[in-house]
Amino acid sequence: MAYYFEEPSHTFGEYLLVPGYSSAECTPDRVSLKTPVVKFNKKAGETCPLTMNIPMVSAVMQAVSDDKLAIALAKEGGISFIFGSQTIENQAAMVARVKAYKAGFVTSDSNIRPDQTLEEVVELSAKTGHSTVAVTEDGSPNGKLLGIITSKDFRIGHCPAGSKVKDYMTGLEDLATGKEGIDLSEANDIIWEKKVNQLPIVDKNGNLVSLVFRKDYSTHAEHPNELLDSKQRYIVGAGINTRDYMERVPKLLEAGADVFVLDSSEGFSEWQARALKDLHAAFPGIKVGAGNVVDAEGFNFLADAGADFVKIGIGGGSICITREQKGIGRGQATATIEVAKARDEYFKKTGIYVPVCSDGGIVHDYHVTLALAMGADFVMLGRYFARFDESPSNKLVINGNYVKEYWGEGSNRARNWQRYDLGGKKGMAFEEGVDSYVPYAGHLHDGVGMTLSKVVHTMCNCGALSIPELQEKAKITLVSPVTIQEGSAHDVTVRNTTSVQN
Repeated sequence: MAYYFEEPSHTFGEYLLVPGYSSAECTPDRVSLKTPVVKFNKKAGETCPLTMNIPMVSAVMQAVSDDKLAIALAKEGGISFIFGSQTIENQAAMVARVKAYKAGFVTSDSNIRPDQTLEEVVELSAKTGHSTVAVTEDGSPNGKLLGIITSKDFRIGHCPAGSKVKDYMTGLEDLATGKEGIDLSEANDIIWEKKVNQLPIVDKNGNLVSLVFRKDYSTHAEHPNELLDSKQRYIVGAGINTRDYMERVPKLLEAGADVFVLDSSEGFSEWQARALKDLHAAFPGIKVGAGNVVDAEGFNFLADAGADFVKIGIGGGSICITREQKGIGRGQATATIEVAKARDEYFKKTGIYVPVCSDGGIVHDYHVTLALAMGADFVMLGRYFARFDESPSNKLVINGNYVKEYWGEGSNRARNWQRYDLGGKKGMAFEEGVDSYVPYAGHLHDGVGMTLSKVVHTMCNCGALSIPELQEKAKITLVSPVTIQEGSAHDVTVRNTTSVQN
């Protein structure tokens, strides 16, 4: 006989937080949003081997997570999971570009030979958008450095046609450089001492390693939460599937991927258990999250199978139509509450803390705080990040408004059918996602900053200075539709409508 849940499932929009006592010490500047990403033996006193400085990761989606967004989010302290619905080579190249960026150390993609022409410099700068071009012996990114040429060194139209780079570049003898291994602060000191705008970093053989720019150091100083590995490179994740993981993962590890997640519409399956077993056996020390699940039984299955974190949520995404297509899913708030409770019980029983990620159902910024209060260690966001400049989708003007394209991995546009771990016949796929637009929201740095400001202020209202303390102290109440209506502007004529709604 079918099992019936006695209570209806609920969404984040049906809850509010009830304020708690706030002491004088409970101020936003004292709040820590640091959170564990992967499992660890908490009872034995271990520390988590991978943590984030903010509780936000980006979704494994073509319209969301590429290398550009991964760098932007790592600067804020979170992790992007670069989408896997592309060739292994392309995904690995994206991961490699993130790892090469190195938080202020930029791998040059504007390089030229000294015997090339100024016209070619102009073409290259137009292609890359960079006005500084490194001159290397063979024109490669890591060739022997001979000099630098910038847009200030010449003027097309005032130089003879066909003029060579070597006659206008700043040669190595007049160029300040830094040695490989120098830290960012030391590089910045040289930039200021030598009154230059960029500093090439070279290895012991004189080959170009990277560039440090004056403007990038300022940017680095503006991101105190940036998430770095032991080599001062940005942390980056990658989405994988349960079909080609044994071919894909070695290439991604070689490129430098720090953490993986099995990208699936439903994770309570033998396919995920097999993949977790195979990956941990083949690559000791690998960190692989799994999901998605919506109840305690699903969590325990994946935790026992070796998942390093578990993702929660089916059908709650803004572009997801799984519930209307298949009748499968559960309200995101209810799912988060039950799975988080299962995580705590698993910890009491085993001593192993397996973080959980709430994936989907976030409509407003305060829903992030609710998800954390309900037990999530971090949240995964798709629509939220798709709105920013740094996402890989196109920015368009529709009806006079700027928008960004946003489509689901289960849509015909993405055709990511391999994320449905059902095996069997091919060619019988149907859409579980839509193709859409979302309002353009500017730069990721500004948007994330505003969202997290709301989160930490709300945490202070609850008397909490950390996510675990919020989960311990939070008082959460179900609300009626009338309460929700009462909580918005009502019975007045609003004079200005310029405030941003997330």
